[in-house]
Amino acid sequence: MLRATWKSLWSRKIRLLLSTFAIVLGVAFVAGSLVFTATLDRAFQSIMTGSVSDVVVRPVGSSGDDGAAPGRGIPASTLERVRAVPGVERVEPEVTSFSTYVVGSDGKLVGGQGAPGIATTYHDAPAAHGIPGLRMSEGRAPTNSTEVAIDPRTAERAGYRVGDKVDLVTAGKQPRVRATLVGLVSFADGSGLAGASLVAWDLRTGQSLYQTQPGTYSDLWVVIDQDRTQQEVRDAVAKVLPAGVEAQTGDRAADEASSDIKEALSFITTFLLIFAGVALVVGSFLIINTFSILVAQRARELALLRALGASRRQVTWSVLFEAVVVGLVGSTLGLALGLLLAAGIKVLFAQFGLDLSGTPLQLTPTAVVAAYAVGMVVTGLAAYLPARRAAQVAPVAALRDEVAMPEGIVLRRALLGGLLVLLGVGLELWVLTGERAQETTLLGAGLFLVVAGAVLASPVVGRPIIRGLGSAFRRVFGTVGNLAEQNALRQPRRTAATASALMIGLALVSMMSVFGASATKSVDTLIEENFQGDYTVSGNFGMPFSSTVADGLERVPGVDAVARVRFAPAQIDGKARQALGGTDLVALQRITMIEPVSGSLDGLDAASAVVNESKAEELGVQPGDDIRVALAGRTTTLRVAAVVKDNPAVAPVVTTLAGFQRAGGPDQDNYVFVDRAAGSDPAAVRAGLERQVEALPTVTLKDQDEFKAEQREPIDQLLMLIYALLGLAVIIAILGIVNTLALSVIERTREIGLLRAVGLSRRQLRRMVRLESVTIAVVGALLGVALGIGFGVVLQRSQESQGIAQLAIPWGRLGLFVVLAAVVGVLAAWFPARRAARLDVLKAIATE
Repeated sequence: MLRATWKSLWSRKIRLLLSTFAIVLGVAFVAGSLVFTATLDRAFQSIMTGSVSDVVVRPVGSSGDDGAAPGRGIPASTLERVRAVPGVERVEPEVTSFSTYVVGSDGKLVGGQGAPGIATTYHDAPAAHGIPGLRMSEGRAPTNSTEVAIDPRTAERAGYRVGDKVDLVTAGKQPRVRATLVGLVSFADGSGLAGASLVAWDLRTGQSLYQTQPGTYSDLWVVIDQDRTQQEVRDAVAKVLPAGVEAQTGDRAADEASSDIKEALSFITTFLLIFAGVALVVGSFLIINTFSILVAQRARELALLRALGASRRQVTWSVLFEAVVVGLVGSTLGLALGLLLAAGIKVLFAQFGLDLSGTPLQLTPTAVVAAYAVGMVVTGLAAYLPARRAAQVAPVAALRDEVAMPEGIVLRRALLGGLLVLLGVGLELWVLTGERAQETTLLGAGLFLVVAGAVLASPVVGRPIIRGLGSAFRRVFGTVGNLAEQNALRQPRRTAATASALMIGLALVSMMSVFGASATKSVDTLIEENFQGDYTVSGNFGMPFSSTVADGLERVPGVDAVARVRFAPAQIDGKARQALGGTDLVALQRITMIEPVSGSLDGLDAASAVVNESKAEELGVQPGDDIRVALAGRTTTLRVAAVVKDNPAVAPVVTTLAGFQRAGGPDQDNYVFVDRAAGSDPAAVRAGLERQVEALPTVTLKDQDEFKAEQREPIDQLLMLIYALLGLAVIIAILGIVNTLALSVIERTREIGLLRAVGLSRRQLRRMVRLESVTIAVVGALLGVALGIGFGVVLQRSQESQGIAQLAIPWGRLGLFVVLAAVVGVLAAWFPARRAARLDVLKAIATE
């Protein structure tokens, strides 16, 4: 039996290739996603290696990813105390910033697409556990304010060499700096910075640029005696520190920073794994279809084996053995293709600022095991049901011309599918009509039930669509159109399974189109309703910029009001990572609507704050209550003066500019809103404002329409990324159509020969296959778009409290998806139709 199985396997090379191809596509996306996420993890692990010392001393409330607030530093007296602690071998003071960027030789900003611009003061002290820290790969370290060192990747992108003059922009007191590049600096392991840039100054220059209090530092780099433990020395250091300054072990600091980065980028891993799952589901349809057709084509052969004495179990295991071989080959090729796919994803993410070129692809054991597990398990499951059906067919029945396997009770499957759809829709409505725990999980479960139900019901639901298309085809193409319709209806499960793969891909694409259009409309509405100013000045990706910019804007003739808006992450009433804002409410009220719900905005001072409705409810406060704010090593009490309606122009908790600095906030602006004086010349005012920001490529001036476009840009970029990834799943579905049609042509070889013998021309035969392909594609597209609209509405409603309050359905784009699906159907049929037309008539008729 084993010999017969091997012979059968190798005698059908084309079928083997097509079935292997199905597995390769499904495995490739899973393996590629896992390889890329491992590469991402490795990149950030490399950044953390060498970036922390054995013990880190810093202000309370600061962390490795945001640094201490400028002006809130550690005094020199603390440095001397730490140096005297037993077990401390060396202490290096540091000044660090995360908003310093290099301007290239062409005048364009290098980076600034989301990854931080890290600036630090250079020293050669080792990192935690004796690992080398920073190193100069070329040149020397800077020694004065006219010298700087940058990382090699940034120097290459900027077009600079050692000895060149380098322009930099900062968020400190001196927004534009020019210095001579004297060295190339990097972490000791030579790893990349994942799109970030690294700038190194000497200590005095760092202090003058970023610290408002002379002689202070943002943190202390503590090297310990390697005979001591980090915890032991950390405890000793903590005893000599003043209030507002803390000591932490390097291992813990690295873990916290790494966790923060991974948490911030966790959506990438989640997206990729979701898309891998989508690709796997779509690929599973392709694999199941393939094996169903292969087993159906071998029905007579398997029946003959049964007639010669083979048991049902032997027949089942024969098919499963073929599946194992095919799964093994497909998984190996899929793993290799997954590496190429990961490289492609790497290039794609580099366009959005996440440059991993310095980190090689990480082929982990997890990716290898997952690739083979997915390929083998999915293939085994896909082959089991057809194999079991083949073994249960009576040999005498299979030896007749009844080659097609029975389709089962389609109506029962449709009823079950309808029930699942109802359950899914009911679950979605239940979640959306109230506040539920695990809302995201429940919504996902509801969507899964709807998709599963739609797949089961598609043979019945798709039948009217097929008949409608068939009616149009008969009118236009006559008999050929009728044959195409009958071919699509003859195997409803196969047609539906092939269409379902495309349906799932397009459902997700359509869902994101609806959500993206809704998000864009919501952003536009929010700006129109809440912002009446003429101009907005902001940094790239909301990064802070020097307060001197607003000083210059106030001096421009024709400017009536300038409102600074600042944000800082703080601990408010014990809740971490809360947004504390600082602004001039008098100026801001001339530009945006701030409506008190209770309390009064009159007399707001540095000891008071305004809280929006949502945050007041969360904190349980009202006017007259006190809130405690911990920021940059300082704890401040602010009195709630008023509760106001939610407004995206201000933070949930906002105080005056003086109160913001008193609480420890940096002297940096995140946004500056500008209102033009009545009767002033718009062109002259804009020109004056442009002159104030033209030297800073990190800062831009925008009118209301440009501000809307800027706020929409991250949404559009995210959608483009999602479309690109989902597009791969759609490609798998399209190739599934090619695969199904190609195997279907092989299955219908004799039938095609008879059609040709009774007068069907080659051209008509190609048209018949094309129309069948278009039918499958359009059925999948229409069902997918219908589901996608429903899913998009659910997603928008679930995010209504997050600001996506407007529903928008892009009917034109969704209609284009259906048209493109029909075009894809024509292209997908090219190879199967060509092969069918080239069959020799006599040989085809003689095929068993």
